[in-house]
Amino acid sequence: MESARESASRFIGKYGMPLIVFLVCVGVFAASFLSSEALTPVIGLVATAAMALIGILTGITGTQDKQERPEIDVIKDLVARLDKEDVPMSVTVEGDKVTVTKGVDSITTVKDKK
Repeated sequence: MESARESASRFIGKYGMPLIVFLVCVGVFAASFLSSEALTPVIGLVATAAMALIGILTGITGTQDKQERPEIDVIKDLVARLDKEDVPMSVTVEGDKVTVTKGVDSITTVKDKK
């Protein structure tokens, strides 16, 4: 007895690729008979349908690669760094000058005299 994935892969191999070829043929046929104004939406629909069909086929057969999510890794790294850094912040006011210091970072501002 075969698994559902094997059955789906066999079905896709038999009917999926001919459907994609058929959609490409529709696009070529439309290009030879339609005006340029009417051709744009037809080609857009054919391309969208072909890409959707390819996405469905790869999803069913399980050949689609898992998407990497680098932003999650960056956020985790930033949170880990913030947890490690328990450096106190200090503010120094000297007349018109304010200095904010945290760890090795320091920012100094001076009040404009008007």
